[in-house]
Amino acid sequence: MRAIVQRVSEAEVKIDGISVGKIEKGFLVLLGITHEDTEKEVTWLANKIKGLRVFEDEEGKMNLGLDEIKGDILIVSQFTLYGNCIKGKRPSFTEAGRPEMAIPLYESFIEKFKSFEIGKVETGKFGADMKVSLINDGPVTLILDTKDVKNL
Repeated sequence: MRAIVQRVSEAEVKIDGISVGKIEKGFLVLLGITHEDTEKEVTWLANKIKGLRVFEDEEGKMNLGLDEIKGDILIVSQFTLYGNCIKGKRPSFTEAGRPEMAIPLYESFIEKFKSFEIGKVETGKFGADMKVSLINDGPVTLILDTKDVKNL
């Protein structure tokens, strides 16, 4: 699994001009799933994101996690995170997980956040043409990839 995590002061996703998810202070997560992913990756990545200490404490230091500030999260599926641009000019998406295996993992990832004691959990729609807007706070943007972890 691969995630782009952006600390935001607000974010929204629209489909056909209609808002389907909108948050205030928290994280916008763009989530890519590859064919090798399992529930193990879902659990590790959700816990890692929840606990990332990138929100300011009372002294102005990045020292608090999403769970500590009861921040919101907007989770948007994005298969293009597995686009390979090494050859040619058109990306190859062969590493992206097929919908039949990726959708259950995407839904499981969402459910993990719903089980955490945080603010709102909002989502886009898997496979939809979405328009995502955000105000990146900081800016703080992190890239997490479970393939970089030796033992999940």
